[in-house]
Amino acid sequence: MKRVLLVIGTAILAMSVFAAGCTTTPAKEGNDLNSGGEQKFLTIATGGVSGPYYTIGGALAKVYKEKLDYHTAIQSTDGSVENVNLLENRKADLAFVMSDVASFALKGQEGFKASGPSLRFKAVAGLYFNYVQIVTLAENHIQTVYDLKGKRVGVGAPNSGVEVNAQMILGEHGITYHDIEPEYLSYSEAIEQLKNKSIDAAFVTSGLPNNAVTNLQKSKEVAIVPINPSDINRLTATYPFFEKAEIPAGVYQNKQPVPTVAIRNILLVRSDLPNEQVYRLTKSLFENLKTVKQAHEAASQISKKEAGKGLLVPLHPGAKQYYDETVRP
Repeated sequence: MKRVLLVIGTAILAMSVFAAGCTTTPAKEGNDLNSGGEQKFLTIATGGVSGPYYTIGGALAKVYKEKLDYHTAIQSTDGSVENVNLLENRKADLAFVMSDVASFALKGQEGFKASGPSLRFKAVAGLYFNYVQIVTLAENHIQTVYDLKGKRVGVGAPNSGVEVNAQMILGEHGITYHDIEPEYLSYSEAIEQLKNKSIDAAFVTSGLPNNAVTNLQKSKEVAIVPINPSDINRLTATYPFFEKAEIPAGVYQNKQPVPTVAIRNILLVRSDLPNEQVYRLTKSLFENLKTVKQAHEAASQISKKEAGKGLLVPLHPGAKQYYDETVRP
């Protein structure tokens, strides 16, 4: 029995370590600096293991390890809100965050009212778009957002950008959590419960395609609930960070494009990291962008020309210097 427990414990420990040689140790401070004042250990806060944040973050961690000789780690989290808090508490050094959550954090709005405005992060780059995907099974006959009333709905993990989006979208349709049975689930948990018919639909706000949804359609007929154009117009008017978007035909089992809204993702960094270090991090990202894009299809949208434009978060001076030097006006 002791031998069996030892094997199980070893397996669990091995699963917690990133395969590329990165660890999951929290960001270190103080004595973890090189002679140039740079922090040589970097933790990147990502998202659930089935989402693009985690996959792309792993590729980026590998780039920083191999090209800049940093000790890097990726941390699986519940998403944007938690990632902002990790940066604020210096428990992560870089983080993937949706622009709406970043905007709320800067202004001390929505879920950040109690803690007040967040001042300890800056932007490195605008990345790709997260598409709001309201996933259900064809057999559930949910054809509009209004049909979610009275249903069991996965609204995202607690403290996630998905859950923030779900509230906003439901609210613009006159639906509150009192009108549904909300279930606070990660991507993988929501899709698994959808598969088992424990819930009727799930909000999945991520890049395309989402691996959990792709896996679901191997055994079930998946349907993506559209957002009506008139409702999209209201959403984009109320929340400027939403953009009109479509899930292209064939991404899942959809024969036609599905109208929805999308939100840009931002790579954030602790504002107190040295300018030269953030310059090198930004430069290395774009000099090795091909590697990052190979990690997940969603990353194909990342463009150096656009990465420093139109962000709701001020650029870190080190990142701004890189764009000023390399991107023509």
